[in-house]
Amino acid sequence: MAKTDFKTVDDYIATFEGEDAAGLQALRETILAAVPEAEERISYQIPAFYHHGWIFYISAYAKHFNLSCPPPSAAFETFKDELAEYKMTKSAVQLPKIKPLPLDLIGRMAKVQAKANAEREPKKTK
Repeated sequence: MAKTDFKTVDDYIATFEGEDAAGLQALRETILAAVPEAEERISYQIPAFYHHGWIFYISAYAKHFNLSCPPPSAAFETFKDELAEYKMTKSAVQLPKIKPLPLDLIGRMAKVQAKANAEREPKKTK
């Protein structure tokens, strides 16, 4: 990946080919379908999705896709049993390319994270 000044999610995905590009696009579409209000952004030079706070960052590496979220991650905590088969840190899960992407799980996680973000956001008073 040569380009390092991405302005859009499309810019980032365009630097990948084949299954890598398809996997990133599938992650993108899954998150946006789960949280249609989410804004796409580039943060730390990778795609990010924001709604009342960060939902997820997505990225691709040689052997895995990465799904990350700054702590506290309600999604990682809520779905820790379903995520147990994956290599994880406090803020990221590695999705090996040799397995199908768990898109249903990721969609459910995105909804939980967006809801938690909205509940954590301070309410504006008049």
